[in-house]
Amino acid sequence: MSDRITGSTAAEIADSVRALRDRGILLPGALLPPVRELAATLGVNRNTAVAAYRQLAQAGLVLSRGRAGTTVAGIEAVAQEGYAADTVLRDIGTGNPDPARIPDPSAALMTIASRPVLYGEPVIDPGLEEWARRWMAADLPDADFRITVTSGAVDAVERLLAQALMRDDAVALEDPCFLASIHTVRLGGYRAVPVPVDDQGMTVDGLRAALDAGVRAVICTPRAQNPTGVGLTAQRAAELRGVLADHPYVLIIEDDHFSLLSQRPYESLISEDHRRFALVRSVSKFLGPDMCLAIAATDPDTAERLAMRLSPGTTWVSHLLQRLALAQLTDEDAMTTVATAGAHYAERNAAFAARLRAHGIDAAPPDGLSLWVRLPRPAREVAEHLMRRGWLARTGDEFSLDDRADPSHHLRLTVHDLTDAEADTLVADLVAAAR
Repeated sequence: MSDRITGSTAAEIADSVRALRDRGILLPGALLPPVRELAATLGVNRNTAVAAYRQLAQAGLVLSRGRAGTTVAGIEAVAQEGYAADTVLRDIGTGNPDPARIPDPSAALMTIASRPVLYGEPVIDPGLEEWARRWMAADLPDADFRITVTSGAVDAVERLLAQALMRDDAVALEDPCFLASIHTVRLGGYRAVPVPVDDQGMTVDGLRAALDAGVRAVICTPRAQNPTGVGLTAQRAAELRGVLADHPYVLIIEDDHFSLLSQRPYESLISEDHRRFALVRSVSKFLGPDMCLAIAATDPDTAERLAMRLSPGTTWVSHLLQRLALAQLTDEDAMTTVATAGAHYAERNAAFAARLRAHGIDAAPPDGLSLWVRLPRPAREVAEHLMRRGWLARTGDEFSLDDRADPSHHLRLTVHDLTDAEADTLVADLVAAAR
């Protein structure tokens, strides 16, 4: 293939590779010639070939896989949250809340109509901003922050990364990781640096190694980490803040997605002296996934940059949606429903975990919508057995950041909506499959 690539400068070589890709001569996954071979074929300095490949990587056109070489990038499929399409199996890997435990918006919908909002008016509903500021200030008491409203947490994270990073910049992600974060980082052309998660959250050594590797942003789930369900302990959060003290300009993004449902206290990586941060809380887990709204509390500079990222396209989140969220967040009955839902998820997950432990299967009661179950054999083998018994589960392999990692021994199970009889059947089937 090196004989088809032309050029004498880095820009010309990069343009040649791009043209071959656009014409379908270089297909996704195709291996490009090693730098030394390409330089020799074209009669250019090795550094010129290196610069060409770097330009292509930064544009998201090629992927550098170290000793495995450089390949043409394609559209990489990433698993998505939610119900699996076209299956007759009972889906126990959805990560969905129980629709019966989401507040009914009917009454609130009757209260939100008022005069139309026009171009140039404030983009945040004043009532929601006031409520959100009180909510965030309770957990960021010493921080100078601004409020931004986005179309959900994933939208917030995507825009936060875009305002701070360039293609090929490194981002620290928890491993195993939330599927949407994996997808967002890959789609943005950033490099994911995995930070292992244990039963106290992100590990200290893992974060330190990621910072040494030059990450410019850290995405952390302070509680109900998806998929493991673990939360930061006070001690671990303090240790992580100590590691971050020497990196005040690394952007910390905390995705506190389970906020009002969580049964655990909020612990944070954000210290009083940290200069770049964002605490993001969406309403999707307790007001419903279709309520595409999240609140981000950020440092003032990040808020300004985030506003610039919003302005070229979707300038604001619908004020009708903002008013609907506020109406429910300030309604006593709706908040009682949310509190009851949080207790329900915790109780049902704890009961299922106890059933598993009675049969020798490791499953600590988590904080979140799902259970992270440790198995004695590879999860894919167990999942295949469960499929033959009518269940569709998610294996831990989907949440791994390393495609070359050993097979996962974990399943993520969403079981809070099973009846006791269904739970007993699933446990029996799971025990049989895990032998």
